Amino acid sequence: MKSLIVLFILFFGINILCNSQSDPKDGHYIIYPVPYPFVREADMMWSKTVWRMMDLREKINLPIYYPTTPMDNRYSLIDLLLYGIKKEGIVAYSPDEQDEFSKPLTWKDIEDRFGVRNDTVYIEDSETGESVIKVIKTEMVSSEVKKIMIKEQWYFDKQSSQLEVKIVGICPIREYERTESSTQNTETEEESELVMKKLFWVYFPSVRFLFANNFVFNPNNDSQRLSFDNLFFKRRFSSYVYQESNVYDNRYIGEYKKGLDVLLESKKIEDDIFVFEHDLWEY
Repeated sequence: MKSLIVLFILFFGINILCNSQSDPKDGHYIIYPVPYPFVREADMMWSKTVWRMMDLREKINLPIYYPTTPMDNRYSLIDLLLYGIKKEGIVAYSPDEQDEFSKPLTWKDIEDRFGVRNDTVYIEDSETGESVIKVIKTEMVSSEVKKIMIKEQWYFDKQSSQLEVKIVGICPIREYERTESSTQNTETEEESELVMKKLFWVYFPSVRFLFANNFVFNPNNDSQRLSFDNLFFKRRFSSYVYQESNVYDNRYIGEYKKGLDVLLESKKIEDDIFVFEHDLWEY
């Protein structure tokens, strides 16, 4: 009798487990990101906030930039962020605020920042052959996002005696040409200028689960692709320091350095962090 009860429980238990996955999954398991190490406030004896600029056109960053349109469950970084904001409940914040994560944006706000608008065009009516006015909505061009700003915090944990880094947020930057018309000597000329525009900030810990379950392309081995979360966690990207926390309203390096001095100052900030950690030890 007891064996029959055990078999009955096992049978229905297996059925419940099998039927609990109502949504189809592309794969046999769900990947959870590795949690950040726990740090007490008392153990954080030193910290420095740094903003980095990542150019997606660099060779090592190309797997983040491509594909420019989603294909075969592959996304570029910006397309994955837009998917998460639109369908996964990821919150985007305004880049115009002093605090990067204070003012949430709506999907309409993001479309406006991409330059999405309603255009009026004339099309031919198939029945009458006459031209009629039709209003169409332009699409977002995600390939215009060619740079990513990363906000990160470096800190020294005296409990583990290690210098750690935690990514706080990421901000896509749209790079496009803006055309303006000017009239000179009764002739209309069009002038274009290159514009860089911050689109939105995303709190990085909120997108880690989405990043952990989407992968970047590996040109050497399709079965060993790296997830977006591992790519950032292992710092498999190229970037340079664009800004650091300072007394001058956290000004950009480009505001007080020009030309080659900007890169030299960026390298100096990185070296200062390395030297700080090195000086904590005695040999």
